[in-house]
Amino acid sequence: MDTYSKHPTMFKGNPLGFIGCILLIPVLGLGLFILLWWYLSARNTVFTVDENEIRYETGILSKEHSEINKSSIRSVKVRQSLMNRIFGVGTIEIYTAGDTPEIVAQGMPDPHRVRELTD
Repeated sequence: MDTYSKHPTMFKGNPLGFIGCILLIPVLGLGLFILLWWYLSARNTVFTVDENEIRYETGILSKEHSEINKSSIRSVKVRQSLMNRIFGVGTIEIYTAGDTPEIVAQGMPDPHRVRELTD
């Protein structure tokens, strides 16, 4: 069984925000602080799909951890803008019951693979 374990991307997920941060570096190094925080939050966020469940961990100082058994998943929704499609990233929403998603993972690479792994 294939597994999927990825961190959100920085540049591919938000190229305009990344360029904006680069442009803000000369302004008292503000862009560097934003890029550092962005990098740390991306590295401290992990979305994993394995044989039985989906796990989503996020947080730098305080952690949030969600687990969903694959048998309880009602639907998986993948959202991609034109820019996201060009760079191969997207937002993954996992629904179990109700109208609000249990997990929303933004900026994830190869989001359609997650949909395939949950079938």
